[in-house]
Amino acid sequence: MMAPVSAPLRTRLIAAAFTFTALWGCALSITRYSIPEEMEEGSFVANLATDLGLDVRSLVQRRAKLDVIHSKNYLDINKETGELIIREKIDRENICMTKTTSCFLKMDVILENPIRIFNIELEIMDINDNAPVFRRRTMHLDVSEATPPGERFSLTNAVDADVGANSIKTYYLSESKYFSIDIQAGSDGSKYVDLVLNGNLDREEHGIHNLILTAVDGGVPPRSGTASIIINVLDINDNAPLFSQPAFEVNVSENSAAGTVVMTLNATDLDEGTNAQLVYSYTLYTSEKTQELFSLEPNSGEIKVKGVIDYEESQSFEMHIQAQDRGANPLSGHCKVMVFVTDVNDNYPEVTIKSMKSALTEDVSVGTLIAVVSVSDRDSGLNGEVELTLNQQKSLPFLLNKSSEGYFELLVSKPLDREITSKYDITLRVTDKGSPPLFEDETITLEILDINDNAPAFSQSFYTIHVVENNVPGALLTSLSAFDPDLNENQYLVYFIMEKEIVNTSMSMLFSINPENGDLYALKTFDYEREREFLFHIEARDSGVPPLSSNVTVHIIILDQNDNTPLIVSPWRAQGSVVEEVIPRSTDKGHLVAKVIAIDADSEQNSRVTYQLLQISDSTLFSLDQYNGEIRTTRMFSYRDPRQQRLVIVAKDNGEPALSATVTIKISTVEHVMSFSETTELPIEYDVFTDLNLYLVIGLGAVSFLLLITILVIIVLKCQKPKPKAIKIPPANRNSVISRNSMISQRSSTIADSTLISSDAYWYSLFLAETRKGKVVVRQPIIPKGAGYFVSSIPRSIGPSETTDSRASTLEQEPRRELP
Repeated sequence: MMAPVSAPLRTRLIAAAFTFTALWGCALSITRYSIPEEMEEGSFVANLATDLGLDVRSLVQRRAKLDVIHSKNYLDINKETGELIIREKIDRENICMTKTTSCFLKMDVILENPIRIFNIELEIMDINDNAPVFRRRTMHLDVSEATPPGERFSLTNAVDADVGANSIKTYYLSESKYFSIDIQAGSDGSKYVDLVLNGNLDREEHGIHNLILTAVDGGVPPRSGTASIIINVLDINDNAPLFSQPAFEVNVSENSAAGTVVMTLNATDLDEGTNAQLVYSYTLYTSEKTQELFSLEPNSGEIKVKGVIDYEESQSFEMHIQAQDRGANPLSGHCKVMVFVTDVNDNYPEVTIKSMKSALTEDVSVGTLIAVVSVSDRDSGLNGEVELTLNQQKSLPFLLNKSSEGYFELLVSKPLDREITSKYDITLRVTDKGSPPLFEDETITLEILDINDNAPAFSQSFYTIHVVENNVPGALLTSLSAFDPDLNENQYLVYFIMEKEIVNTSMSMLFSINPENGDLYALKTFDYEREREFLFHIEARDSGVPPLSSNVTVHIIILDQNDNTPLIVSPWRAQGSVVEEVIPRSTDKGHLVAKVIAIDADSEQNSRVTYQLLQISDSTLFSLDQYNGEIRTTRMFSYRDPRQQRLVIVAKDNGEPALSATVTIKISTVEHVMSFSETTELPIEYDVFTDLNLYLVIGLGAVSFLLLITILVIIVLKCQKPKPKAIKIPPANRNSVISRNSMISQRSSTIADSTLISSDAYWYSLFLAETRKGKVVVRQPIIPKGAGYFVSSIPRSIGPSETTDSRASTLEQEPRRELP
């Protein structure tokens, strides 16, 4: 029994019931429209305001909206005009999956204040937008050629997603005199098709039939789809084997060897498979004697000699042969073969080898006797006369010499070479003069023994090997293998390094070679800055008696690594100290404040130094040329600029990875330049013959004179020695440095232009670098005594463009040594 309901709750239930009844009454009326599918977006469907009796102006106020039931929102309401428009293309086949003739899209138009609901049903009309499609594009049928006319074969039907008149209407078959189609309709209106056989098939005439089946719908315009029908006609045994002719005649010589093919029969059968597989056999009309002398291969039809055929016993044989297929009901064909025996010379000549040598050394003289050969034949007359010949006489270094009747000598006719041919198979042929002639072959084998007549040979006469510096001692450089075509101990090779000294150092101290396999090893770690290349010879010697040898030239080229950090040589400063520069505050824009010079002992890209500002007090006041290291003012000093500026410059090479060095320069500005730290400044005018300039010119002249004398002495010494092969020196680059040791060991190298040797050249370079505005500042930094520098002035065409105040140069510090 239900509990009693309170009065407030009863009031709310009555109000809700009245509201639902009112809304239900508003939504009872249903408005229906019909549109075709695939209408474009924005297409007009209907004017809802007019059809539903609504005021267009109230659609916005009442917040009209469209609620589509159980589907995607394909439509929308234009609230300004009250029109129902297409929002997205409608595909009838996506909305109504089943093939029904009617397809509806149900929706509600909902208005608020007060709430009203209008039911709308939109019927989606089908259009012919789908073509018929076969479930199988290719259909295969196997039909026996014995199938009677009228036989039916089911085919896969086509399907069309459209409905009604737009669905499949009929089928068409490509033209064929053997087949046609029969179209039938199902209970649901769908069309089915059967293939009907109209005539008798003959596989031998037409084995495969290719047909095209086309399905056409009833749309306007109609659409169609096709499928291929491949009909394979199956064979039946309806053709008997057939020989090319009813009788054959063939000749066979007496004493033919067993297995000799007399002839091959070939019957044909137009059927296929087992119906065309033939078996050959003798019939009962063939005599047993004939079957004993001749065999018949059942599968190939070959007639072969099986016994001994003697012309004097029988001159002909008659064979009756049938060919039968392997069909279920076998068919056969017949023929007759007549074999006629011909008389021949049936005794073969004989050859006998006497006093034969089986081996000769390759250095035997021409005319050496190898063997004595005798020949004979049991026949008489022309059949007993024989001739002895040497097969391939022109290509063999041998000849036959007739010594007496029936005897021949086999002699050496040309010099022998084991490396070309180590063994000869000499074939002697004896032939009689019968008709046809008979012959007999006798082969003797002659082995050629080796002597040590070939020196070892390398694959190339010159080896160039590149070794990167800082290599691991004992590393394998390459394998130098030679080849000796001799045998045994004459072929066993031993490798040596031919002794040669470079700067009192033997090659065997630098390199080692495995005497057995020619593997070349480096015994030390090379330094590109000290050793650039090595040139020596390696000898390969065999173990023959006497031994033979050959040598090869080896060129070792040391490749540079970026293992040297740039060294800042100007401005000079003690270890960890700061370089101080003093300039007047009245300095103009572009004034050269200082020049940083760094050298790098590496070569090429590893020695190409560039300069960068690592730290700077005021980036607007100074600039640094990244190529020549010049520090210049970018503007004039102002009263706001501090009197002291601090710059940290990094000199970095171009190696991988790059190495760098830094220098800190402290720049102080004064009203007038008075003095510099650890520097004596001597202002002079541009007078060429001042005392200082005069001393510098005299010193430079003396150095140049000593250099010229040194070069002349080197040239004289070179002329007294055998001229070595030219050694390529890596081309000079902007920051390349050549050590004094390398310059001494490579006296034939080209010396860079304007090259100065000794510390005087270094001070002269700094003198030129510090010259500016008609005055010379001579610096006297504290440096270790007894240190020398190699200064190489780089041509302008190699490095970046230089300013008129200074030129780029590189230096390398090394112990002072007198030139030879």
